[in-house]
Amino acid sequence: MGSAAQGSVAPNFLLIGEILRPHGVHGELKVRVLTEYPERIPSLPVVYAGAGVTASNPRPLRVETMRMHQGFALIRFHEAPDRTAAERLRGLYIMVRLQDAVPLEEGEFYLYQVVGLPVRTVDGLDLGVVTEVLETGANDVYVVNGGAYGEVLVPVTPETIVRTGIGERLLTVRLPDGLLPGTVVSDEQD
Repeated sequence: MGSAAQGSVAPNFLLIGEILRPHGVHGELKVRVLTEYPERIPSLPVVYAGAGVTASNPRPLRVETMRMHQGFALIRFHEAPDRTAAERLRGLYIMVRLQDAVPLEEGEFYLYQVVGLPVRTVDGLDLGVVTEVLETGANDVYVVNGGAYGEVLVPVTPETIVRTGIGERLLTVRLPDGLLPGTVVSDEQD
């Protein structure tokens, strides 16, 4: 799919990592990976560090080395050769320009494209629009607002998401019993 969701308007950048803290004394940074293609990071000619995709002046950085360690990337940038310089990057996001991102396969989409999509159940019930994508450990969750049920949290699973129509601007879902307020969970007994 892509990187973290930011909004329905195409951003200039996509998030590929979050700098957590320096690692050691030689400028390495512990980075939470936010891309499905972390192996591509060292081959990028430049990445950008900033507060997010709307940062007005993200800082260009060149990756010197990268290795994976306990589920995190340890990255050293040419512009941060020691721990002091690395410390200045703490808390920033690592981003790639949208035009430099990995091309999507057919049927794939970036999470920012889901934000703003109207959501309708297979039964024709309008739930509102996706306002946010929560990236959790198990599966993503779409936060849907604006319908008769207020905020609805829709798990992004093959059973729930019937069709993500980016071009048609419609997300079709099949909600599990009891997900909407006021609906009854079926109590099957033999």
